Amino acid sequence: MVNIFLTEMCTNVIKKFYIGQRKLLTWTVLSLFGFLSFLIIHILPNSASAIDPMVSLLPSLERVGRTENIKGSKAINLFAARGESESFQVVVTAPRKGMTNVKVSVSDLRSASGKSISKKNITLYREHYVYVQQPSPYFSGHTNITLGKGWYADGLIPFIDPNTQSPPATAPLRAVPFDVASSNNQPIWVDVFVPINTAPGQYTGKVSITSNQGKQEVKVALRVGKFALPLKPSLDSSFAFWAAKSRANNVELLKHKLMPRTVALGDEKYLQSQWGLISTDLGFWSGANVTTCRMNPVPSVQELKKKASQHVAGLKVYNYTADEIDRCPNLDQPLKQWADNLHQAGVKNLVTMKPKPGLYLNSSQGKSVVDIWVLSPKMYDAALAQVAQVIKKGDRVWSYNTLVQDDSSPKWEIDFQPINFRIQPGFINQSLGITGLLYWRIDQWTKDPWHDIQTFKNEENYHFPGEGMLVYPGQQVGVSGVVPSMRLKWLRDGVEDYEYIEILKKLGRGNWALQVSRSVGRDWTNWNRNPGAIESARMTLAREIERLYAQQKNSG
Repeated sequence: MVNIFLTEMCTNVIKKFYIGQRKLLTWTVLSLFGFLSFLIIHILPNSASAIDPMVSLLPSLERVGRTENIKGSKAINLFAARGESESFQVVVTAPRKGMTNVKVSVSDLRSASGKSISKKNITLYREHYVYVQQPSPYFSGHTNITLGKGWYADGLIPFIDPNTQSPPATAPLRAVPFDVASSNNQPIWVDVFVPINTAPGQYTGKVSITSNQGKQEVKVALRVGKFALPLKPSLDSSFAFWAAKSRANNVELLKHKLMPRTVALGDEKYLQSQWGLISTDLGFWSGANVTTCRMNPVPSVQELKKKASQHVAGLKVYNYTADEIDRCPNLDQPLKQWADNLHQAGVKNLVTMKPKPGLYLNSSQGKSVVDIWVLSPKMYDAALAQVAQVIKKGDRVWSYNTLVQDDSSPKWEIDFQPINFRIQPGFINQSLGITGLLYWRIDQWTKDPWHDIQTFKNEENYHFPGEGMLVYPGQQVGVSGVVPSMRLKWLRDGVEDYEYIEILKKLGRGNWALQVSRSVGRDWTNWNRNPGAIESARMTLAREIERLYAQQKNSG
């Protein structure tokens, strides 16, 4: 407005003094431009710094840099099935003089007919930045590479303690209120869970941002689909807590549609009925791994049966027997002995190794020695024919992820694009006939995990930031238990993508759904890095599910 006023003022002066008053005109124009320069240099910056901060809405797969220019919007449109979680980000960008005492709140989401999704189902987190000092290794020819040194939003500080449903206790790190430094961004992660009994339709609400510098509101629209995702996911998985084992921590993992490797026997029934627990590891470890080509004696059938009988009915019970033993041909015979006893006890044998023709048949049981073959992308691509054989035979194939082992597959280190976490569980797994997902550890913490995420380096001194770490300890944010990372959220969304395709398989449109899946994630080399393409594929699947549901309703 100031610029418009000055422009009009200059124009009027020019018109008034142009005829016969050239000297006065020259003096007046020079004076006005001098005044304008003074205004631009000394007054306008202070005026701009006093305006409300900029608030933008972004999809969940956009990573927000600390100081980058944000091209978001003031409104966002979401879609979710019933029983599904959908996320977005609210990005607060401070003006030149910074921001203080920033608070964020959400409203209920309401439909035109008066239905609502309570804000109790909307979870807010402040995104916490960590610094990657030693990035993941990069090798010439790699097509999927680290983003390098720098600040990354990853840890999620909750506004509400999930255990108490109240703001967390006083702690070194808090969600709100917070300050934002000059021209910096502070993203807020918003999770919207749609209860299973929610009526389909359009819902709208708002997010309010207040600070000492002003107040803004942005709009949220959510369309709830006409179908539901099950409590128990179709994708099998095994993710391990090593140190932070507790009921609350297992619940946090299950909220993200991923299975803890083991839980306390007394917790199984509760976790199964309330949070969708579907499987457990029997817990007999052979001792054989990538560095040890030796197996402990196999437990007796009686001992295995006794342990298996302790688990609640309906759980899938497997035994994670050995890890990465491809270089150990001497283990074929002892592995067969392990499998023979496990099969007699009714337990599936899980091993991370490439399928091997000599292990396709266990003579006493008629089964493969390994029931669940777990492969990294590099291992999978090195054994394509064997993988096809065991899938045709009826064995299960799972994928797992660790380190940076090849040039093109998704990577789960912090310094990679978010799409790396989303694409593997859902679209690539479905496209390749993979039915499970494994990760070796999720609580590999440094001494100060909220500030030091250099969690792993190998014998060659290559660093893998965030390796083995998908949750953060809650103590530093006033929560008992663990809190999620953004990477855990992206993995959850991938599991939900997997579920869309499973629904279409049950509706007789599996081949078509797999074509959609392969259009964005055909294999470990050919997968789309564009977040928009992933969302487009998801919505294509959703529309087809709704069309088929409507068709069934009309014909029934």
